[in-house]
Amino acid sequence: MALHAGPGMESVGETSGQDERPAIAVAHVVLHTPRLAESFTFMRTIGMRPISDGPRVSILEMRGGTHLILMLDESATPRDASFDLMVDDLHATHRRFEALGLAPSPIEARPMVSHELFTVREPGGHTITVYSSHVAGRPV
Repeated sequence: MALHAGPGMESVGETSGQDERPAIAVAHVVLHTPRLAESFTFMRTIGMRPISDGPRVSILEMRGGTHLILMLDESATPRDASFDLMVDDLHATHRRFEALGLAPSPIEARPMVSHELFTVREPGGHTITVYSSHVAGRPV
């Protein structure tokens, strides 16, 4: 099914000019954690860029400019994170996480969606799923 915009607008998924990236991105994802300092260190260790580290809110940056906002919440209960992560080389990332002592789960294949994945638990107790890249071969 092709989606098209109204008169004078680009079709959905197209961009204008020289920039071939999609016109929209995820700005922020939030994780409430009872262990803010440890979660912040963990996210830096796995490859996020620190932006700010406060006593109640810390911010890290991911590829594409998405910010992970860590919020101190001492009543937060461990669960699956409301977001997942994607890496270019899942097997190399898995080996690196093992070498860092992060105890990632075994890699699983998901042939129906052409992905592989593993999970890792961050210090606040949340489980984060890490997927192989599914970029369509165009700039993101």
